[in-house]
Amino acid sequence: MDHDHQIFIPDSFSALHATPGGRPTLSRAELVARYELCEDMANALVEHCQAIHFRDGVDEAEVLRRCHQGLLVEPAVLTPAQARWVVTRTAELLGWPLQFDDPQT
Repeated sequence: MDHDHQIFIPDSFSALHATPGGRPTLSRAELVARYELCEDMANALVEHCQAIHFRDGVDEAEVLRRCHQGLLVEPAVLTPAQARWVVTRTAELLGWPLQFDDPQT
């Protein structure tokens, strides 16, 4: 069994790469690669966010907002939907609440 079939991809991520009818817009290999990039990014941001929050005294919502903005700076590696997913996943890993002002960003 190849590596791509052993990775569980959450529905929240798969939905980013599907048509409104639920058909995938990426191959399984491409989806796995994008998911691994985004999951790795979220995990890497945990320590960064904690440092800003505790060292600099920036509140949780502002730390996450700044991370989201940073992920969207050109040349962006992630799509806006992926950037939102990464920040949502980072908040989940940190146990921080997250609310986006604009549901589309």
